[in-house]
Parts: sequence; C-alpha cells; structure tokens
Amino acid sequence: RGRMPGDLPLDIDIKEPRWDQGTFVGRAMHFFNVTNPLNVLLSSDTLEDARRTVENYKLGIVKPGLTEDELWRAKYIYDSAFHPDTGEKMILIGRMSAQVPMNMTITGCMLTFYRTTPAVVFWQWVNQSFNAVVNYTNRSGDAPITVNQLGAAYISATTGAVLTALGLKSLTKHFPPIISRFVPFAAVAAANCINIPFMRQRELKFGIPVTDEEGRRLGESTIAARQAIAQVVVSRIGMAVPAMAIPPVIMNALEKKAFMKRFPVLNAPVQVGLVGLCLVFATPLCCALFPQKSSMKVSSLEPELQAKIQEVSPHTSRVYFNKGL
Repeated sequence: RGRMPGDLPLDIDIKEPRWDQGTFVGRAMHFFNVTNPLNVLLSSDTLEDARRTVENYKLGIVKPGLTEDELWRAKYIYDSAFHPDTGEKMILIGRMSAQVPMNMTITGCMLTFYRTTPAVVFWQWVNQSFNAVVNYTNRSGDAPITVNQLGAAYISATTGAVLTALGLKSLTKHFPPIISRFVPFAAVAAANCINIPFMRQRELKFGIPVTDEEGRRLGESTIAARQAIAQVVVSRIGMAVPAMAIPPVIMNALEKKAFMKRFPVLNAPVQVGLVGLCLVFATPLCCALFPQKSSMKVSSLEPELQAKIQEVSPHTSRVYFNKGL
C-alpha cells in the first residue's frame, strides 16, 4: 500500500487498549482514560468525529496529518460513548465516563442523608435506578435483555438494598454514631451482590461468548459467565469501599468543628466532594483489578463445550471473554 512519508502506519491495533493489559498499571492507565469524567462534556460532533476517525482507520483510510496520539484519543472517546459489542451510542448516564459525577452525587447524598427512613429509602432507590441503567448500558455481549428481566433485577436489587439499609439502621441504634454512617456502604455492597447477577441472569443461564486468542467465537459458556460476574461484583464493591469508608471518618471529625456547626448547609457539598475525590481514583483502579478481556483454561469449561473446542480448534488451551463492567 502506497504511503505518504509521515502518514500514520495502518498496523496500530486500536481494537486493543493502548497500554499492556497484562499488568495492573497498564489496565489502570486504560481505565483512567475510559472513566475520564471530562468525556461526559464532549459534544455529539466530537463523538461523531472520533467514531469516523476510528472506523475509517479500521478500513485503512487515514485523514492526512493524523498523529498516533490523536488516533488513540479518538479511540478512547469512541470507547467512552459507544457499546463495544453493538456499536450503538450509549445513554449518557450509563457511560463509564459518567460513573464518577453520578456516583459522587448519589453516594454523597446517601452518606449525608442517612438519619431518616424516607431519606434512606429514597437514596437507595435512586442509586439502584442508576445502577440498573449502568448495568443495562454496559451489558456484555450482544445478548438482548428483556424488559421483564430488567424489571425483576431492578425490583429485587432495590428491595435488597432498602431492606439491608433499614435492617442495619435499626441495629445500629445501640452503637456509636460512627457505625451508623457505614450503613449505606453495607446496603450498596449487598445490592451489588443481588443486582449484577440478576441483571445478567441471561448470561448465567445461556452463557457468554468465549473466543480463542484471535477472537474467533468458539461457543457460549455459563462457567465463564459466572467468573465474569463474580469479578464484576468484586470490583464494584471495591469501588464503593474508599468512597463510602473514607468520607464518613473525615465527616465525623469535621462535624464536630465549629464552622460545620455554623454552616450545616456545607455538609452535603463537602461530603459529595470527598466522595468524588475517592471515586476519581477508585473507579479506574477497581475496574483494573481484573483484565477486561478475561480468560480461563479450556479444561475448566463445561465438558460439552470442551469437546466442541477440542473438535474445532484442538490446539486452543485458553479461551477469552469480555467480562463486562
């Protein structure tokens, strides 16, 4: 292929992340870019432009003067807004780049208004509604999820979160006040354990697509789905830990200070700010705990799938799958 000197080579693999995903640092760099909250502010034109740049590049069309950095920036903008498996533009609040601002507001409010029952119920409900949108938007694979499944997952997670929050709230009456500040965290952790598997029950029932190293689809595995979902639950709870564990300790100390007593109005904004600070780091770092492209040994898969792989692709010893987020 004839190339003008100084043009971009066509062999940069932009299907894969820019940094080595075999290392934690590489994955963290990748997710700092994916979850960059500034991407929420990008206009439709910028998104469209990034999509064109990326899709053209895959077809071997490079616009003159495009640099490698610009190509990668376009790729990350594209990834932040379009679904990896279906290519459709994702709802704004469901995107990974909206995680920090949205979670910061919701978590800050959950931690601020934890004293009355209606407030607990309301904020846990808001949080689970947001989670439902995120889980739906970032579902793995091209498996459609029915409205009934969505509804059932949403109702069960919300109920689980509210019951945990209220149950723990009544238990903590007899404990020091700092303990009751951790109730929202326990409720969120419990809800994640219900919400994510429920949201993705179709994958648990029918399996998720597994591929060989080159990305050729070898079949669907429910064992892979279980591993993928367990990893997501762990990283979601991990994400909530710093944001819900550090601010309560700081706030407990701050609220005793005279200026906070004089301006109780500062309570929510300070709390939201602290949560935001934790989330900016916790979100990408916890997404990076496990590689996005997870893998497992063929020998750990279902016997019937092992047999099928043995037949189609006998030299394959590991399969790969997108764990979802």
